[in-house]
Amino acid sequence: MDPSRRHQLLAWAVPRLRGSSELESVEVERGRLLAGQERATGGLPVRMVPRFGKRFSVVTEVLKGAAGEFPSYVVTPRGTDPRRTVVYLHGGGYVAGIDPFHVRYLARLATALGARVVLPDYPLAPAHTWRDSHDQLADLTERWAADSEELVLAGDSAGGGYALALALTLRDRGGPQPGRLLLHSPWVDLTTSTPETAAFSASDPWLFLGKLEAYAAWWAGSAADLGRPEVSPALADLTGLPPALMFCGTRDTLVPGCRLLARRAAEAGWDLTYVERPGLLHVYPLLPLIPEARDAWRRTLTFLS
Repeated sequence: MDPSRRHQLLAWAVPRLRGSSELESVEVERGRLLAGQERATGGLPVRMVPRFGKRFSVVTEVLKGAAGEFPSYVVTPRGTDPRRTVVYLHGGGYVAGIDPFHVRYLARLATALGARVVLPDYPLAPAHTWRDSHDQLADLTERWAADSEELVLAGDSAGGGYALALALTLRDRGGPQPGRLLLHSPWVDLTTSTPETAAFSASDPWLFLGKLEAYAAWWAGSAADLGRPEVSPALADLTGLPPALMFCGTRDTLVPGCRLLARRAAEAGWDLTYVERPGLLHVYPLLPLIPEARDAWRRTLTFLS
């Protein structure tokens, strides 16, 4: 099935609105990102959710690590006492913070599931690496898994990779586990070991391989850490993980990594359902007003019901 006209319009518009472009230089990109992060005001960007304050309560928890403090937001539909929790790791290449599209999607998910959503605002590269938040987020997720009737661990793009990395850590700890994993176009192999990646990147108007390689190096902190399970979870032992649902389109630089994860999941006997749609953009289930996202939404609610 060909992509819808609405999808094609977004595939043209979104990269332009986001100012997507290939890497100019590592030094220029580092300076641009640090300046943008310095200007960021923090907090939840709720402008895409009508009447957010009347519909949801927000409690901010401060997480403490060796690199300092960072917030985690607990969003709960008002008038509810949820028994289910969704811990969601936001995307953004490990260099960008929470986006209004994330909040819009999670508000819908919280309402549909009658669940609270926990959204950590973890420290970003290039100033920070995975070591500055991984243990704290594993502790946070483990605590919510213990306190909830069921916990869903989810994320998109870099956040999808982070969610899978946390699931591996919790499995290895042997304590409370998430009941299900939900992954939207996850970035699961930061080594870019899949040889098809460059070819797929050539048709991706949003993600550029030069930038992804720089972001991966910053997030890993060293070349030796790029292949670690906490950084590239697709390369890890995948046995013993909870059931998972993963979406990706083929107009996406990350689709070879998703295919690698699906192959390795099958080899490990991990119950992973992979939905791949031809010609669709990165994290298409989060994009507004397209029929492909509505189909992904129905599949997601069926999976989580």
